[in-house]
Amino acid sequence: MTDRISGEEAQRIKREHLGVGDRTKHRTRTAKPLKGLVREPGTQQRVYRFRFYPTPDQAAQLTQTFGACRWVYNEGLALRVKAWEEHKVSLGFAETCRALTGWKRVPETAWLGDTSSTVLQQSLRHLDSAFSRFFRGTAKYPQRKSKHRSRDSATYVRTGFRWVENPDRPGTASVSLAKQSAPLDVRWSRALPPGQLPVKLTVTRDRAGRFFLAVLVEEVIAPLPEVFLPGGREPKAVGLDLGLAALVTLDDGEQLAHPRLLKKYEKQLASLQRSLHRKPKGSKNRGKVRERIARLYASIGDVRRDLLDQFTTRLVRENQVLVVEDLPIANLLRTATGKHRKRKAALNRSIFDAAWGELLRQLRYKCAWYGRTLVIVDRFFPSTRRCSACHTKGPKLDVSIREWTCAECGASHNRDTNAAVNLRDEGMRLYWTVASALPPGRMPPSVLKASELLDLVPAA
Repeated sequence: MTDRISGEEAQRIKREHLGVGDRTKHRTRTAKPLKGLVREPGTQQRVYRFRFYPTPDQAAQLTQTFGACRWVYNEGLALRVKAWEEHKVSLGFAETCRALTGWKRVPETAWLGDTSSTVLQQSLRHLDSAFSRFFRGTAKYPQRKSKHRSRDSATYVRTGFRWVENPDRPGTASVSLAKQSAPLDVRWSRALPPGQLPVKLTVTRDRAGRFFLAVLVEEVIAPLPEVFLPGGREPKAVGLDLGLAALVTLDDGEQLAHPRLLKKYEKQLASLQRSLHRKPKGSKNRGKVRERIARLYASIGDVRRDLLDQFTTRLVRENQVLVVEDLPIANLLRTATGKHRKRKAALNRSIFDAAWGELLRQLRYKCAWYGRTLVIVDRFFPSTRRCSACHTKGPKLDVSIREWTCAECGASHNRDTNAAVNLRDEGMRLYWTVASALPPGRMPPSVLKASELLDLVPAA
């Protein structure tokens, strides 16, 4: 394998073959040390999402911005691939930004000047982050963005928008984006922290044609009061068993019913899909049907997220420790093949509809915000077939068996409730293992994962 080229030879290749200019902008300036960003203790980054209704001119300008961001991302990706495959030269964020300056000066791509440079630079920064995740082994190799499949998105940093807070309604503001004169018509469904200037704004458009404004702010989120069992200092814990018969089963027998939204609207979706395939490609009627499908899927997603958001918020408020199982969701969603592929495909749809990943994601960040602990038990822990009364490990149970009796102690169990109790007990064992090893006064981390327990517990 050829070694990476660096030094003067790399600079010559970048300049002559890749169109990346030399860094000359700040050569005459005296270097000054960067000032550290001082944050208050407990400061967290939080995103507030609002819907807004652009005017026709604003919508057209944002559509052009989305296209420019996508083009710059793809061109930056192609440039970095070419630099390595043909010249064994590595390019980073700074080099692609200098290449962006050259693209603007070419007549064929001079239209990039109609878009704010900070937005295009953020698109290149997202590309650099994608490569960083790939090199760390946490993501796949970056892929080109498609006009029809990728999300329409543009990120504005502080120099790319104007924020004027409304004195009559603290927490709301007049927002004007770069290259636009009129402020956005934002529906402020909730108030932001008063007096806070957002770190950045992200404008998105979903497949249903709705525009959203995501506001990233830094605020101090006060932890919730600790919750203990009555009459002591034992933290209150709850075990959660995720399933398909019931979406979530708690250790006290309470169940969150599976809404089965995809099944509820499957006939309507199937009818629209058939209508879509009957329409000629490129016709206006096909676009209308596609928009109806997108609106229906958007409505399903909104209902699902709202249901999970309310449920997870209640769990975090009422419990100090929350225990779940480490579910291999990606493995469970493997492609359906073989004799029973139709049955496996139906199971995959049910798992997608359950949105276990979204539920776990919400539990993670809410526990971090509000001073709770999420314990993730190992996936091989026999929570289902272990008796919660005598801890005897029974035989493997078929999915169709919902009630069973322990052969040792004779206790009768509901399958899901028994699993939730076992998860709670195992989770508290892991919790106390970590808590007892920490110095006095130090709280356990917000997430305890059984597979990472050795890294959290100091060696004796």
